[in-house]
Amino acid sequence: MKQQLSIAGLLVAVGLLALGLCVRSGIKSYGERDRVVAVRGLCEKEVEANKVTWPIVTQDLGNDLITLYQRTQDVNTKILNFLKSNGVTDNEISVNSPNVTDNEANAYDASRIKSRYSLTNVIVVTSSDVNKIRALINRQTELLKEGVAILAESYQYPTTYEYTDLNKIKPEMIAEATQNAREAANKFGEDSGSRLGRIKSATQGQFSITDRDQFTPYLKTVRVVTNVTYYLED
Repeated sequence: MKQQLSIAGLLVAVGLLALGLCVRSGIKSYGERDRVVAVRGLCEKEVEANKVTWPIVTQDLGNDLITLYQRTQDVNTKILNFLKSNGVTDNEISVNSPNVTDNEANAYDASRIKSRYSLTNVIVVTSSDVNKIRALINRQTELLKEGVAILAESYQYPTTYEYTDLNKIKPEMIAEATQNAREAANKFGEDSGSRLGRIKSATQGQFSITDRDQFTPYLKTVRVVTNVTYYLED
């Protein structure tokens, strides 16, 4: 009986020891769970726009709509000849309906109006050959020799450049941003005498595409920031 009690006591002691070790390990693990470092990883890439939209705007004034329409048709013919002779295809050209304004209807004093109608005409070129269109934009003054005056670019009819292949560079940029975040976290861990553990959480920031500067809108800066939180271990 005494031997059985000794064995039972030994088993209880071993059980309590094991329980204590488990509790200690659990407390330690729970405490280490709160030891984290949150970092941000940045990746920027400069790309060239692969789509351009160029509105070619002309304007005419007159008192007879039929005459205005005929003059507009002549202007359109000259513009289209200029574009097509320089490699712009029909699929890249869109001729919009003219916008006619009755100046007398909008004026407080119709007697001071010299031309009753103003007609705004817009031909839009949309192309993936950005360099070709940029070259034509620089040469558009050649139309002056044919009596075609192109209006200066305005906020209403801006030439726009876009980059549409974001999905092609997304994986590479996310990987680089994440690597940059890990390097920053590693440095923090080294400085604090810890080593980097597994990832606790990670979020991918929004991609942004902006002009590199106001003078070269056809060059874009693509940017992404990732937010990563790592566990720190002894």
